[in-house]
Amino acid sequence: MSKHVLLVSWEYPPVIEGGLARHVRKLAEALVRQGAAVDVLTRAIGGSAAPAGGARKGLLAVEDVGGVRVHRVPEPGWPRDLDRFVAWVEQMNEDMLDAGKALAEEEDFDLIHGHDWLVARAAAALADRLGVPYVTTVHATEHGRHQGWVQDHPQSHIHAVERWMANRADAVIVCSYYMRGHVADIFDIAERRITVIPNGIDPSEMRAVGDLQALRLEFARPDEKLVLFVGRLVYEKGFQLALDALPGVIEQVAGVRFLVAGSGTHEAELKAQACRLGLSGHGSFLGWIGDDVLHSLYRIADLCVVPSIYEPFGLVALEAMAAGCPCIVADTGGLREVVPRGERVGLRFNGGDAAHLGVMIERLLVDSRLRERLVAEASEHVLRFDWDDIAARTRGTYGELAGREGAGRRAGELATRHGAGSGG
Repeated sequence: MSKHVLLVSWEYPPVIEGGLARHVRKLAEALVRQGAAVDVLTRAIGGSAAPAGGARKGLLAVEDVGGVRVHRVPEPGWPRDLDRFVAWVEQMNEDMLDAGKALAEEEDFDLIHGHDWLVARAAAALADRLGVPYVTTVHATEHGRHQGWVQDHPQSHIHAVERWMANRADAVIVCSYYMRGHVADIFDIAERRITVIPNGIDPSEMRAVGDLQALRLEFARPDEKLVLFVGRLVYEKGFQLALDALPGVIEQVAGVRFLVAGSGTHEAELKAQACRLGLSGHGSFLGWIGDDVLHSLYRIADLCVVPSIYEPFGLVALEAMAAGCPCIVADTGGLREVVPRGERVGLRFNGGDAAHLGVMIERLLVDSRLRERLVAEASEHVLRFDWDDIAARTRGTYGELAGREGAGRRAGELATRHGAGSGG
């Protein structure tokens, strides 16, 4: 495999916007354990735009975390308006590229591995400059997030960048077989160019903190059942379906409470929906919470529901199972691979069908033996998603590129053919 890898990501702990930050950190640390030298180029919290030019300008002091050298580019906070966000991302890429050029004067990198469209232009340009392979991991797509509605700006711009990125990269990694077919279809690339490497979980990190009994009493009495929803509060995560399912469950099962942990653009609408459905007295919206509290919530909940409409993988389901919380997931996307058919490690409901979800929630809440069986089986199932195995498979992809003639030198033809980032 390549000896020295530069991972490029717009987030890396403690800068956390979603699951991508944790993914890149665990991958980086596992690669180091297997003998690779790994640097990460990412952004710092807050600050002003990075100055261009000059060795190490635009970079904060190097952090060594878990054997990974982390270089942070100062960036202002990102705007919530999507049009302004796209412009912000373009400036971030300029700043990362300047910082990456300075870093490359000090280090010899054998491969650049970028994560998602947010850093695609900087990662690809660095690979071009160094003449090394460029790998991209597609964690999700704008096409999927918006159910194919990418005709208008700014969705059309993001979709165009993603399409260019997938065609430009020397190798494309996705987290599920569902995503391999999806990416091949919407970006018109051959499936053989796409490698499936799942996300991972480290059960040892799923540690609860504090007094769990006291925490549970904050949300439910001992005789009540607690249903947990976790994730970004955006339309494609399907929380509106879960709320629609709850009134019928509450009518059939005494003492049902719910918790929504997360924040996002759909939050106000979901709170209004809960109010319309008469659910306000039956649960709470907690907003964004840290990992320590989240791991505790998995421990105190009677079940966790993942009702996504679009889901490339389904990390919440994997986390819940690792923490011993029974799961119900939508029969869609990568969730089918995280929770296989057969009611062995979790239950699946018909995606988009709130009534069927209600039936499954009711079934699992009243059947304690089923919950216990699912938890026992899931504790073994999650061991398949081991970070060291994921790192080894990633190294295999790196190694294939190392011997491929022309890898890292395809940019001229492809940039002309696909138009880097055009399509606004």
